[in-house]
Amino acid sequence: MKKSLSRRLAILSDAAKYDASCASSGSGRRDSAKSGGLGSTTGNGICHAFTPDGRCVSLLKILLTNFCVYDCAYCINRSSSNVERARFTPEEVVWLTLEFYRRNCIEGLFLSSGIIRSSDHTMEQLVQVARDLRLKHGFRGYIHLKTIPDASPRLLEEAGRYADRLSINVEMPTVAGLEQYAPQKKAGGIRQAMGEMRLKIDAGKERSHTGRRAERFSPGGQSTQMIVGADAASDQDILASSANLYGSYGLRRVYYSAFSPIPDASALLPAKSPPLQREHRLYQADWLFRFYGFAFGELTAGRADGMLDLELDPKLAWALDNRALFPVDLNRASKEMLLRVPGLGVKAVAAILRARRHQAVRLEDLARLNVSIRKVRPFVQTPGWSPARLTDRQDLRSLFSPAPQQMSLL
Repeated sequence: MKKSLSRRLAILSDAAKYDASCASSGSGRRDSAKSGGLGSTTGNGICHAFTPDGRCVSLLKILLTNFCVYDCAYCINRSSSNVERARFTPEEVVWLTLEFYRRNCIEGLFLSSGIIRSSDHTMEQLVQVARDLRLKHGFRGYIHLKTIPDASPRLLEEAGRYADRLSINVEMPTVAGLEQYAPQKKAGGIRQAMGEMRLKIDAGKERSHTGRRAERFSPGGQSTQMIVGADAASDQDILASSANLYGSYGLRRVYYSAFSPIPDASALLPAKSPPLQREHRLYQADWLFRFYGFAFGELTAGRADGMLDLELDPKLAWALDNRALFPVDLNRASKEMLLRVPGLGVKAVAAILRARRHQAVRLEDLARLNVSIRKVRPFVQTPGWSPARLTDRQDLRSLFSPAPQQMSLL
């Protein structure tokens, strides 16, 4: 008996929660009010994702199907799993997207899928959804397609023509991890597809000698997702893999998905640390790499096990491991060094650099920038303030460590 549309929507939206790479940043601005059609890439709605500038966007995030011919040990939708299965037709996904948009529930679509029949067959259906939304219905909202690495180049090229962003999952941080838990997937094929995608994205940004732009291709770039905690890879291994991905494929984002043990996944190793806390620290480390000038290797250099400190954020942990570099003079230090001061963000540093051109910046001035004075005090000096022996205190870490919590007896 065929399941109702609402039941399939419940199943396939729940199954899509394991796909983390759905932020809608990087797309161009399109407005149906000016160019005709339906939808736009900007506006207000129910918040499901955040752009880098803090804007909330809403996305319909679903799988085309959770049937899959692959049997990846870490995946809840693997072929040997006994989860309830469901499937949409491309026409149903198009209809759902338009109806949710008309009700002001979403601003865009994130579409992924299990592999059915073959990679090309599945990719063709994903492309059909994007093509029909754009060409038949004039939909100008955000579209993110999760692509399949071994699909034909023709289909991947067509996907980039209609989608704002494409992504291919690297799945695991290391080749060894992928071979062990997803032997049907090949790291070489995944990397090759990502490389080809980068070439097309870069080509789409170039102009000819006449000034004419090349054909539009995934203007929001590409992203990827890796599962952390399912294998024995350390945070150092994960961050090294991320550094390679950013450098080699020009990724907009690497998304980290914390592995939580799932039914029938007895082959998997237990997580070494609380999965969500570890995921959070990896995102913080990733942010420091992209916006604060840190190298990934720096953040785990002080840890023998190659793991990030779960109690402290990576920037603070690094500062405590490198106390000889502190305190820094707020009125003389370089921008690069100010960005390494715990408690100072990118905007605060920019404000300090502007202010100190005209007058000396004092500790109390930081409060007006919404800076945590408690976190900054041991690491800076200003007129009227010097941390003296504070930076060298043996118990400095304890000043920042989370307070112990009483566990419930019930």
